[in-house]
Amino acid sequence: MQFKSFLLFTGTLSVALLFVAGCKTATAQKTDDVELFNGKNFDGWVFFTKDGSDPIQTWSVSDGVIHCTGKPFGYARTTQSYRDYRLTCVWRFVKLDPTPKVNNSGIFVHIQPPDVVFPEGIQCQGLYQHQGDLILEGGASSDGHDAGKKTVTLPQEGPQNEHPAGEWNTNMVLCKGSNIVLYVNGKAMNQITGCNLSSGYLGLQSEGGDIEIRKFSLTPLK
Repeated sequence: MQFKSFLLFTGTLSVALLFVAGCKTATAQKTDDVELFNGKNFDGWVFFTKDGSDPIQTWSVSDGVIHCTGKPFGYARTTQSYRDYRLTCVWRFVKLDPTPKVNNSGIFVHIQPPDVVFPEGIQCQGLYQHQGDLILEGGASSDGHDAGKKTVTLPQEGPQNEHPAGEWNTNMVLCKGSNIVLYVNGKAMNQITGCNLSSGYLGLQSEGGDIEIRKFSLTPLK
């Protein structure tokens, strides 16, 4: 399926979801959304670090916001697996490091066990000015891309659409069956079809960048 035709499908799906949501009461809408981060602590999350260090040195919560120092490499992931959803992450770089390629992070979907750095799954790239890239990690594959255990980066479509450091970005990931579409600040940036994975844990990556996350939630697709 071509990028534009698939986006037409997802756009129609999004309109349908909004229409259905508009027909529901406010209470019903809140029930549909799953807040993966409760704004207080890491209930429902587990951590993995490359060097086995205490994750409390990397991850913390203050004033309703997750803070990740980016060191050491690793990730935080949900304890529950999900499929067929719209994931919304609101996050930002606290500040940019002048060192090249240090300003990096990512959002994981479809994480598969075991916990390693980095696990099989799909990464929505968090590298500065490359947040529209999709990365097939640890054996994940899609139509036209089967790299075994190697990592494959699928570049974003067109110019980047992220905000400057210090400003909040909204990344939305639409996962339906074996298809994934990535939006950055409302702009469709990338998509894959025929993914070998259709469900798994969701995660946030520690990979050098000093970042904050104030929202991490999903809406099930019915």
